[in-house]
Amino acid sequence: MLCKAANRVINRNEPTFLEEACSRILSFCNSNSLKQGISVHSPVIKLGLHHHLYLNNNLLSLYAKCFGVNKARHFFDEMPHKDVVSWTGILSAYVKNGNHDTALRVFDSTLISGESPNEFTLSSVLRSCSSMGEFDYGTCIQGYVIKEGFDQNPVLISGLIDFYSKFGLVTEASNLFITKGNHDTVTWTMMISSCVLAQRWVQALQLYVDMVKAGVAPNEFTFVKLLGACSAHGLNYGKLVHAHILLRGVKLNVVLKTALVNMYSRFRKMEDAIKVSNSTPEYDTMLWTALISGFAQNSMFRKAVSTFHAMGVSGIIPNNYMFSSILNVSSLMLSLALGQQVHSRVVVTGLEGDVSVGNALINMYVKCSDNVEDALRVFRGISLPNVVSWTSLIAGFAEHGLQLDSFHLFTEMREAGIEPNSFTISSIIRSFGAAKLLPQILMLHGHVVKTNLYEDIAVQNALVDFYAEFGMLNDAWQIVDRMNRRDAITYTTLASRMNQMGHHESALHIITDMKNDDIKIDEFSTASFLSASADLGTIMTGKQLHCHSVKSGLCKWFSVLNGLVNLYGKCGCIHDAQRAFGEIGMPDIFSWNGLISGLTSNGYIPSALSTFDDMKLSGVKPDAITFLSILSACSNGKLTDLGLEHFQSMREIYNIEPQLDHYVHLVGILGQGGRLEEAMEVIQTMPFTANTSIYKTLLRACKAHRNIPLAEHTAKQGLELDPFDPAFYILLTNLYQDAEKQLRKNPSHCWVEIRDKVHVFVAGERSHPRTNEIYEQIESFEAEFKKHGYLFQGIVHSYYHSEKLAVVFGLLNTPSKATIYVIKNSSICRDCHNFMTFVTQLIDREIIVREGNRLHSFRKGECSCRG
Repeated sequence: MLCKAANRVINRNEPTFLEEACSRILSFCNSNSLKQGISVHSPVIKLGLHHHLYLNNNLLSLYAKCFGVNKARHFFDEMPHKDVVSWTGILSAYVKNGNHDTALRVFDSTLISGESPNEFTLSSVLRSCSSMGEFDYGTCIQGYVIKEGFDQNPVLISGLIDFYSKFGLVTEASNLFITKGNHDTVTWTMMISSCVLAQRWVQALQLYVDMVKAGVAPNEFTFVKLLGACSAHGLNYGKLVHAHILLRGVKLNVVLKTALVNMYSRFRKMEDAIKVSNSTPEYDTMLWTALISGFAQNSMFRKAVSTFHAMGVSGIIPNNYMFSSILNVSSLMLSLALGQQVHSRVVVTGLEGDVSVGNALINMYVKCSDNVEDALRVFRGISLPNVVSWTSLIAGFAEHGLQLDSFHLFTEMREAGIEPNSFTISSIIRSFGAAKLLPQILMLHGHVVKTNLYEDIAVQNALVDFYAEFGMLNDAWQIVDRMNRRDAITYTTLASRMNQMGHHESALHIITDMKNDDIKIDEFSTASFLSASADLGTIMTGKQLHCHSVKSGLCKWFSVLNGLVNLYGKCGCIHDAQRAFGEIGMPDIFSWNGLISGLTSNGYIPSALSTFDDMKLSGVKPDAITFLSILSACSNGKLTDLGLEHFQSMREIYNIEPQLDHYVHLVGILGQGGRLEEAMEVIQTMPFTANTSIYKTLLRACKAHRNIPLAEHTAKQGLELDPFDPAFYILLTNLYQDAEKQLRKNPSHCWVEIRDKVHVFVAGERSHPRTNEIYEQIESFEAEFKKHGYLFQGIVHSYYHSEKLAVVFGLLNTPSKATIYVIKNSSICRDCHNFMTFVTQLIDREIIVREGNRLHSFRKGECSCRG
């Protein structure tokens, strides 16, 4: 059509009309990036208009937009005349293409040619300076701007604000903004963008308020930047920005829709993200990519795949970002078949040499394929592998157990002239740490110390994690103390590793360290602290963390809610655990496991089994942890046949291979049912070497059923594994009632938390400053028992039992309606159990005693164990 229009132009042969027609056609094509407009080039030459500077500048712009910078440069070099617009056009083309070094050389040539740069020239040069890290060059440009009287120009003010913010100098950018008045929309938006880039979220939102007060209308790009600030302030701020977009009637173009989709996806509101994407018919590759990434972030992998297929049906050809996104989905799904299908599409599209797509393919094959040669083949096919390519391959080899090959690849990478960045080093440290490669990581640590990467927080955090994982806490703390800046990841890593080592009290002390460093407790650190509180049984600390999570908006995160379910379940507050579980929109396997475990340990066996059925009906597949709780429930509930049925279902229905802990529970189930010979047969035939735990489980069953011969055999087997374990002697002693051996177990002890302080009581010890008061209260209770006719046969020595001392101390030092929480390192005795039952019948208090993984909840004269 444009060619026909050009022919009609030639046939009229009117010079003025010809110039005007060509000019209009080129202007229209430039505005719409229509490459057909280049067909005007031929008529321009034939009509002798090739000296027409305005037409040539339009053609130069069109070549740059539609055919790339090389074609544009070829045309530029052939232009007989050039002005500042010509020089700015080619310079801008190089900047947009990322050739910043060439762009700066073009600027030098502009000055040599005698042309005076305008605001658009200088703005493009500032972009190149910031991209190349040429701070001094950029400040020289600022001096030129001031000298030439451009310092009030809004285009250059915006450019300078962007320049300073890219170097992290937001204060200087802010000062520049304040000193220059009469800002337009672009300048306000650039300043907001600078604050978002520097994570000054509050300042960014305040700037928007000031912008509106100043009467400057925000545009779609302003709102795109504001939506970036909402990631730190929460969903409500994002919704407020969305409301402002609608109230101001700002057109929802694809850029703004993409930003809204990203915002809603981040807060797990995919329904809202879909509504936004469907609000107008316009779609582009970036919007499709945002949707796919959103589904992937929210573990909605099937919808991500169906969205990718829908995009193909719409006729939009995937670009490298789209392929990278869908390959990430296949990696998360561990779907090799999907990854291979996408790989074939990549080859058809001709993007197999693209570095970002190649990196995604490497990651996919590393995660999904058993053969690392697949990843290596993709790596060799990338034309110019970058540091990410090398990092993915090195980490992949380490994850597949090929640690030496991985280390050789690291050496090869450096020999190829690719210097590792912080992500490379931190990834390798984590991979080698998982493989327990201490010597190699020590060598890496030495390499890092010699480079400026040692000051990088990502590398330092990886080293902290490595040393803590190996139990080298002193070395981990040394790195933390030397860090110029610590963040939430630093402390969360330490807390998590301390929990794994059982140092729960030390993990909770990290809260103080974070406060001293003015670091906010995030959802991940909250989950770690909740875990420590749960394992310690410090319910008050856990409740304080719960309050903090509500106030800070963290209580909507999966990790925090799962942590609350675990906390309340382990501390005997099963109703609070169920309430926290009810707040989870779509419970995952961790949510269900936490609730089932809490119900089991609190003695609610029917509820635990019913919850297991609910989990299966919801579509969540049980895992090995689930079955530990279910087998424990069957053991505690003496449900032998049901326990055996569940154990068989692990392998037959769910393809879960039972581990040693599952066999321990199986022995307990058979022992509870009196099937002791079968239990011994399980130990002898299971595919694991027996440990002391499984022999102690069988020995307890022998004691319960008074099977002395099997008990002696079992104790002998256990003592061969650990001759110094007193549990075997104690169990046998109790069975024999042999006073001659005079064997005594280690004194039991309990602890109770009162007003953030933990009080420890040891059996038989009278060193507590309020011992006399505690004993007087015990005697008072027992007198009341007799007065009310309770059949309580107190044992004199049980006065000294730690659980009784702890409970009475708690009653004396807490408000009249407060629940008493006590943790014991061994089983509660029958006399103390009866004592607490009668106490709760006398007074309206709840007493919760935790012994190992089992809890007793005493209330109104009854215990949750029904004992």
